[in-house]
This record gives sequence, C-alpha cells and structure tokens, in this order.
Amino acid sequence: MAELEARIAQGRGDAPADLVLRGGTVFDLVTGAMIPGDVAICGDTIVGIGAVYEGREVLDVTGMTLVPGFIDTHLHIESSLVTPFEFDRCVTPHGVTTAICDPHEIANVIGLDGIRYFQEASTRTVMDIRVQLSSCVPSTDMETAGDEIDAGALAEVMGHPSGIGLAEFMNYPGVIHRDPGAMAKLALFEGGHIDGHCPQLSGRDLNAYCAAGIRTEHEATTAEEAREKLQKGMRVLIREGSVSKDLIALQPVLTDITAPYMCLCTDDRNPLDIAEEGHLDHMIRTLIARGTPVLAAYRAASLSGAEAFGLKDRGVIAPGKRADVVAVKSLEACDVQLVLCAGQLADPAAFEARATVAPVARGSVKAPKVTAQDFRSAGNREETHVIGIIEGKIITEHLNEDIAIKDGDKRPDVARDLARIAVIERHGKNGNIATGFVRGFGIRAGAIASTVCHDHHNIACVGVDYADMARAANRLGEIEGGFVVVRDGEVLAELALPVAGLMSLENFEVVRDRLIDLRAAAKSLGVGLQEPFLQLAFLALPVIPALKITDRGLVDVTRFEIIS
Repeated sequence: MAELEARIAQGRGDAPADLVLRGGTVFDLVTGAMIPGDVAICGDTIVGIGAVYEGREVLDVTGMTLVPGFIDTHLHIESSLVTPFEFDRCVTPHGVTTAICDPHEIANVIGLDGIRYFQEASTRTVMDIRVQLSSCVPSTDMETAGDEIDAGALAEVMGHPSGIGLAEFMNYPGVIHRDPGAMAKLALFEGGHIDGHCPQLSGRDLNAYCAAGIRTEHEATTAEEAREKLQKGMRVLIREGSVSKDLIALQPVLTDITAPYMCLCTDDRNPLDIAEEGHLDHMIRTLIARGTPVLAAYRAASLSGAEAFGLKDRGVIAPGKRADVVAVKSLEACDVQLVLCAGQLADPAAFEARATVAPVARGSVKAPKVTAQDFRSAGNREETHVIGIIEGKIITEHLNEDIAIKDGDKRPDVARDLARIAVIERHGKNGNIATGFVRGFGIRAGAIASTVCHDHHNIACVGVDYADMARAANRLGEIEGGFVVVRDGEVLAELALPVAGLMSLENFEVVRDRLIDLRAAAKSLGVGLQEPFLQLAFLALPVIPALKITDRGLVDVTRFEIIS
C-alpha cells in the first residue's frame, strides 16, 4: 500500500519523485507525438510525463529524445558466447532492456539444469531476461543431444517469474502431423504464449500450425513469406543475427500499418558483430536509413514486442509503466546515450554490483579421440549429396555433384570448393561420426571445428585435410569446447567455451578479440564467409531446409528424413 501511495503522490507532484529525467522529449509510440517535459520515476515505475517535477535525484537529458527500452523478442544468449551476466553488460548499453531468451542451446547439453541456470541468472541481471521454456530438446529424433525434455519435464520448471511461455516450436512436422510428444507440450501451454519456428511453411500446413495456437514466428526470410504469416494472425519477428540476416528482405513489409504486428529480434548474435555494428540499435538505424518510418521502427523495437508477448507493463513511456527508458540524440541514428532498466541507470557500477551465478556444465565435451581415418567418406556411387551454403542465411541448398572414388574414399576437391564436413557426437552417448560434403566455405587448407553446433551441440568440423580435422576436433576436447582453426597440425587460433561448450568465462571484450583472431585465421585458410563458425553451426540443424548433417548422417529436411 505504501508503494502504491508513493507512486500516486509522486505522480501528482505532492512528493518529490525518486528520479527525474529533465530536459528531454518523450517520443510517444501510440500517437507519434513528441512530448516535452520531465519524466518522473518512483522506484521502478514511471509516474509522470509532460510536466515539471521535483526529484530527489535529477538526470540532465537536455536535447535528447526519450524512447522506451528495446525488446529483443527472440534470442539465444548462449550464441553471444558469454554468460548471461556478460551478455547483460555487453547488450544493455545498446538500449536493450528486455531480452526474451530460449535457453535450448544449453538445455540440449544438460537438460533442465540449463534452463534453471538461466532462470536463476535472470533474477540478478540489470536488464530483464525472460526465459521461455525450450520446446524441442532435441529438435528432432535425427540427432543425438545431451539430454531430452518432454512435457512432464517442462512442467517441473513452469511458474518461474521470468517465464512467458513455450519457446520456438521447431518440430513443425510434429505439429502438423499431430505427433503425441508435440501434442503433449502444446496442450501443456494451451491458452498461453507459444513461439513459432516454421521456415517456408505456407498454405494449409501453415494454417494447421497456426491453429495450434502458435502466434509468433521469426523464420520468415522473404517479404512474401512474412506477409502470409501476418495474414494468418502471426506476429512476425524480423531477425538480424550474426548469420541469419533477414532485415533487408523484410524491411519493405514494416510500415505504419504493419508495425503493431512486427517485432525485432537477433536470434544469434556474437560480441564481435555487436562491437562492430550494434544490437537492436543497429536494426533500428538500418531500417530508418532504408525508408522505414521512424515511428514504425521504434514501435517494432519496443511496443509491438511488449504487446506480442503480453508484457503489459512496458513498451511506452507513460505513467504506470516500467521505467525502461533509452535516451538518444537522434532518432534516425539511434545513438544511445543513457539507459534505464526499471529505474536503474545501466552504468558500470550497476553491472559491478550484481550478484552472479556459478557456471555450470564444465567438462561437457566427452567425444572420443578421432584420427584422420575417421573422416574418410565411403560409398560406391560418384553421385553425391552436397550442402550448399547461402551466406547470411541458415537455409541451405541441396546440391548434387559427381565426386570420384579413389582408394575407397571420396576426397575433398579444393578446385570445386567441395570440403569435407563431419559431425562427431560429443555427449558420451554413442560416439557417432557422420561425414559429408559442403560447398561455400572456400577453404583451401587445414580445418575449422566447433562445439557450437545447433541444436544438439556435437562437434562440427569442416576441412580439406583429414589430419588437421582430427587435430581440431581433439583440441576441442582439451579446451572443454569452443572454436579452433588448424593448419599443418598447428592450432592457429582458438576460443575456449567451457560452459557447456557454448559460453566463455572471459569478459565479452576478450571474446570479441579472440573472434577477430579466429576470423583472420579462417581467412588464412581461404575461408571467405564473414561468420564461418556460426555458419558452420547451423549446417547441423535438421529443422531448417534443405540439406543438413547431424551425427546420424545427412538430413533431407524437406522430406524430414535421414539420407541412407
């Protein structure tokens, strides 16, 4: 009662506000108006705008425009390669005050303990981390993950204050064909929020998917696909990650008319890209530069996300709303100057004051030692399935090439950009090793390897020299997972990710610098991809068309089956 009365008294001006932002102009995302005057804050709540207030503390924001804190509506914090606490310190200064995450990367390694780790971390960060419950661990039955989570297990972690609902339902064939396991999870969350994940789904299959109560979707890669999903009642999340870059393709769809039903997300974005470009702030200024109305861009970055996910306490700067505020000098440049999260200034002191959570999932890389012979590709047919990379996309082409058989092996062919790709089971379950071919890396020597391998997170390795591939894969076991580049038996660069083989224990600045070294080392092998490691990671995700590879073999995603 005392807190309620304090909010009312401070909003009316009968008592000094706890904090006043003075000299700025509020950008109202409902009417589009620019509202001069102070912003009064009581505790974690905005209590007044558009008037003059006295405050116990006053922050001068003269000449700045105040906008609501940005909401990243879908991401995997693990893909930032740092812990939730370093992610917070890295991303919050870019204006992101709410992050709706799906911890299914770590859940695929250690199950419910990974979800609980993120739930506990969410109670101690400056930004508000919302933890969706992972729907597909593993994503399909065509891979070996470190754990499995069914509907009964999900029920054990429901009810946490960070929760909103069920995270991206990647097994869309399981939905539309009424798989019993999928139905049990959907029934558990019926009437609540369920995130979607249905790349290239359309027509009656999309109707069926939406009929399951799935209302958000971040896998649209063309304007046509986005429009159909909007027309069928879905909120479309425009994605711009480190690999999946759909912003340019979907920008024409985002208008003042569609903005209430379109949001922004990053999905997977690493500290190097954040340092070089930014986070949601990068998306906002890029959209505006390409002709998106300013109001539409900022709505998609905050208000639309709040409404899509039922976060009724945020998304606008108005009395009674959570005090998530971003100050910019220019709306077009989205040059963030100051960030408040629930009334707390997101400055170095705030990040230093947080209590953290001990890291989990150390020693999770349990793969057997491999040798050069393990990477031979047996077969008695020259016609060969080849994964074709489309840079900036996680969808791939399903190519076919004739590859000669020599001494019982189909060898990599540098001249045709045909490299060997292998996935090695690393959870200590069965020791599976599957090999295939990939085109698009441009690699001419050596090998690169990673334990960031969506979503099962086995070891993925690409190379043209079998001995270097073995050296790279074995090195990952020695450093508890991460990224490695090898040439002529020498490790040229590496980044250790000992937390589940996914996250570093270093700060994000160190990770950023190591990524620069890794990128240079990969380039020295001839690799031309801007993000070779994350591009590699998605080649093992069997829910994204068209051809992928897991530890069980090549997967024809269109048919949703392993190629014998």
